[in-house]
Amino acid sequence: MKYTVSIEIALPRERVVQLLADPAHLPKWLRGLVLHEPLSGVHGQVGTESRVVMRTGHQTTEGTETITRREPANLHGIPRDSVVHFDREIVAEGMWSAARERLTESGPETTLWASENEYRFSGVPMRLVGLLMRGAFRKQSRQHMQDFKAFAEQGTDVREATG
Repeated sequence: MKYTVSIEIALPRERVVQLLADPAHLPKWLRGLVLHEPLSGVHGQVGTESRVVMRTGHQTTEGTETITRREPANLHGIPRDSVVHFDREIVAEGMWSAARERLTESGPETTLWASENEYRFSGVPMRLVGLLMRGAFRKQSRQHMQDFKAFAEQGTDVREATG
């Protein structure tokens, strides 16, 4: 299963990428995040593996995230015409996913964030989940992006909004 979602954020690209790259901000916009801890490497750096625990309703999912690309490595003084890339893979029981994030300037004070997502499922039960819940995966990705936009633009914290 593959899909792409995008959103425009009313902030300069350099500010957006710095907010996205800062692990201290993850709980403020990544709805359902229980834990995100590096097992090896430094958060956000290529090759870093992290344990990720997410909770959706009464279901908890645990997986291992690996950062596969971050360009440029230095998120300060990014040339205007360059594209910022954050790519990662997550492996969980019965599932592999990849997210390829691209951030481009859509104006002097606006950023376009496009997220290309791919999921592969193993085993009959997980393949059925993938088929039946296709829309839910896209909806969740869009929700995470909207939550980040609200956090970045207005300081909204999803932990306060959900009680």
